Amino acid sequence: MKLFEKINSGIYIIAEMSANHGGSIENAYQIIEEAAKAGADCVKIQTYTADTLTIKCDKEPFRIKGGLWDGYTFYDLYNEAYTPWEWQNDLKRKCEEVGIDFLSTPFDNTAVDFLENINVEFYKIASFELVDIPLIEYTASKGKPMIMSCGMASIEEIQEAIDACHRMNNRNIILLKCCSQYPAKFEDMNISCIPDMIQRFGVTIGLSDHSMGSLASVVAVSMGAKVIEKHVCLDQNVKSADSGFSMKMSEFKDMVNDVRNAAIIMGNPSYKLTENEKSGLNGRRSLFAVKDIKAGEPFTEVNVRSIRPSHGIKPKHYNTLLSQKAKHNYEYGDPIKADEVE
Repeated sequence: MKLFEKINSGIYIIAEMSANHGGSIENAYQIIEEAAKAGADCVKIQTYTADTLTIKCDKEPFRIKGGLWDGYTFYDLYNEAYTPWEWQNDLKRKCEEVGIDFLSTPFDNTAVDFLENINVEFYKIASFELVDIPLIEYTASKGKPMIMSCGMASIEEIQEAIDACHRMNNRNIILLKCCSQYPAKFEDMNISCIPDMIQRFGVTIGLSDHSMGSLASVVAVSMGAKVIEKHVCLDQNVKSADSGFSMKMSEFKDMVNDVRNAAIIMGNPSYKLTENEKSGLNGRRSLFAVKDIKAGEPFTEVNVRSIRPSHGIKPKHYNTLLSQKAKHNYEYGDPIKADEVE
């Protein structure tokens, strides 16, 4: 798949809108426009209603305790935060207009069917749904790339989600390391899992970054992450369920630059001299005559030194040279010739 190849060809950056439109489609359009200007590859939304995620119930298990959403019921939170389905085809068209990809997270089969009808090209499974194997199977059965966040998941649960995709003959899988805190604390993020996940699961690994700032995303890229997902919001103060841990667009642009530069800095394992380094070779040390030396005279610590530039033989020959006599005449400042140590 061309899109899957694109995602795997470099660093792929997803701007997660989530609830940060604040209930305004104009805000949603602006987020898409600014994400594109900032250099994101994709804008992601979420496709659910309160009724597709939970039930309207005030009993204790349905009440959120602590964190940004303390005191909410699940139903009230999702009812406030959702992105109206009637917007979503227009949002997809807006993404196409500004030249970035459109992605959504479905939370039930009806959402998958809806997204199929508007021809999405790939799917995201949220961390909390990683254990919903029937949902993963249904989504994977559409044959499109699957990006799955792994917050809270054990190794066994991650493998079960991968196996669910495989049962649907879908191997276009990307896993995102994730700490399901809002915001995530640095000490809880464990980015060092990324190299282990690459080796253990044999798929492309990225980071769904809920921490504040861009440092975690930069570190993740240095550890091998190929996909970065970040919640973003407008610079103006649009209050939403997710604004408290989302990155403002002005900061997001800097993060995109930092992440892409981190990938450039990483490069590839190579000890080959770069073209830009070659101009510095002249500054290396080599062996030079620092007094006049006649052919047949011995080389000594007085008449030969290791100095810059690099026109003589390498300093590693110095001790060998001191046990020999000169084959050539040298004037002060002449480089020692290579045949002196043949």
